[in-house]
Amino acid sequence: MKVIGINGSPHAEGNTYHGLATIKKELEANGIEMEILHIGNKAIRGCIACNQCMKNGDQKCVLPDDGVNAAIEKMVAAEGIVLASPVYYANIAGTMKCFLDRVFYAAGRGLRGKVGTSIAAVRRTGGMPTVNGMNAFIDYCEMMKPTGNYWNVIHGTKPGDVLQDAEGMQTMEVLGRNMAYLLKQRAVESDVKMADPVRKTYTNFIR
Repeated sequence: MKVIGINGSPHAEGNTYHGLATIKKELEANGIEMEILHIGNKAIRGCIACNQCMKNGDQKCVLPDDGVNAAIEKMVAAEGIVLASPVYYANIAGTMKCFLDRVFYAAGRGLRGKVGTSIAAVRRTGGMPTVNGMNAFIDYCEMMKPTGNYWNVIHGTKPGDVLQDAEGMQTMEVLGRNMAYLLKQRAVESDVKMADPVRKTYTNFIR
């Protein structure tokens, strides 16, 4: 089994990374591989709503290659996904949001049924809006969420500060162990299939 962690911070080994690394340690202790993809330092533009990925149906974004499609391939092939972002103005960092918009629009169907969770690294406040924003992507494509023993937010300013956040680090450890459990449980029940996906009903407030 393999899990892909998405580091949405511009810093390769900042506090967001340390949260992912803590989860990685717990997963690997349970025999589950985890690869961390650093996308927060890339020039990733936002979705342009061309709908071409839906028309093509190939789980690829048609925008010029900037690493998004390579990440999609890894995420679709994995059994689990961890989304991780620093907090910018009480929400998801811009590059991470652009990445998520394009990945989940182009390949959300390929992520259905996987085990997925989100974490945020923050100096002071805005952690939960950030986690909730990332969880919206996970919920939309019917992924299964493990939990920690508190909300998935770690606190610190300078890189490495979060390692002193004892409660936050414990939450990451518990989250990693619970994710391992859920991944193993789903592997044991691999002969139990999810219900077939339904055709999405689209409405607005006009009709």
